[in-house]
Amino acid sequence: MLSLDPSCMRVTDNKLFFGNTFAGDLAAQYGSPLFVYDEGVLRERCRELRSLLPGDRFRVNFSCKANSNVALLKIIREEGLAVDAMSPGEIFLNMEAGYRGDEILFIPNNVAPAEMQYAIDRGVMISVDSLAQLETFGQLKPGGEVFVRVNPGIGDGHSKKVITGGKAKFGVQLADIAKIHEIARRYQLTVVGINMHIGSFFLEPDNYIAAIKQLLEIAGQFNELRYLDFGGGIGIPYRKGVQQRFNMSTFGAVLKSTLNEWEAQTGRTGITYIIEPGRYPVAESSTLLTTVHAVKENYGTAYIGTDLGFNVLIRPMLYEAYHEVIVCDNVASEQIQPVTICGNICESGDLICENRPLPPIVMGNTLAVLDAGAYGFAMSSNYNARLRPAEVLVQLDGSTRVIRERENLNYLLLNQKY
Repeated sequence: MLSLDPSCMRVTDNKLFFGNTFAGDLAAQYGSPLFVYDEGVLRERCRELRSLLPGDRFRVNFSCKANSNVALLKIIREEGLAVDAMSPGEIFLNMEAGYRGDEILFIPNNVAPAEMQYAIDRGVMISVDSLAQLETFGQLKPGGEVFVRVNPGIGDGHSKKVITGGKAKFGVQLADIAKIHEIARRYQLTVVGINMHIGSFFLEPDNYIAAIKQLLEIAGQFNELRYLDFGGGIGIPYRKGVQQRFNMSTFGAVLKSTLNEWEAQTGRTGITYIIEPGRYPVAESSTLLTTVHAVKENYGTAYIGTDLGFNVLIRPMLYEAYHEVIVCDNVASEQIQPVTICGNICESGDLICENRPLPPIVMGNTLAVLDAGAYGFAMSSNYNARLRPAEVLVQLDGSTRVIRERENLNYLLLNQKY
């Protein structure tokens, strides 16, 4: 049996419930597919991160590219997390959720001057990703304060597509740091922060700690720093019972010791330390429900056809990412059959999982795809002119409320002229 704790999910009479409501009834009420979020899990994950280091000089910036639903951003803000943004649209959504400009760090790459100006006009601190972007910032705001993203030469992540350190497009390479100072002098800029990011989804801290130490070494080349942003990428155990959860308490102790040692050696004080967890606060907070509409066998493979296409959850196709699947109507059974679960998109790669051993599945069953809160709806699309689903929040008192309505066909005509 999969562990569902901490969660509002529970199993009763071999069926999956959210609080007192059967998962299939939720899908019927709000439409299928359906994102269901657990407020309790979201708040608990935020608190784990906030407790990593004591004091006011530690800041957790949620990367809202993982999930930009405004209702969820409001909860994340209530839990004391700041936020970062990758685009003017994300700045806009963060501000809709109540974030002030000084609570947002704009960390784009390869953006037009107009996008930088959008952030400048709203009092948002900007991190530039290259020497060319530092030039652009200097032209827009001479005498301004800025972060610079450096590439520590160390990368980590679950796919080469998400490794952002080392041989990747991100950041200023170490050999070019002297050029940062040249450009800063030319425009009278103050580099108040340096930041990095090594990749997305790691469960062991070794490479992350190594990169943190590398950034601390780099910090010695900047005299006016007020911020050191270590990025993030902490993963969650998508493979239940196989992958171990990232040990927050151990990592927090190592991080604290590392920073204390660095401060003692360098005499640097008063610096605010930042981490940027993307998926960690939100990934486990959401379960994606889908309905079975076809069961068939083709050339020896048992296919379970659902309404969950990769327009809704692209991670399995894009990254070969793993998500646990629960048969909500028949959670546990001695009869197990390997099945391939597919969606309704006209692409052969539209698969949620392949040859997954699951209990018997029949037409009309509801399936639950776990840990869909990060890079789920945020990466969804209208491919095949499919409609994006509703998002529902299970609140702390067990009640549910819609935090995003299901699209209707008229949505497909928005902004079209014909």
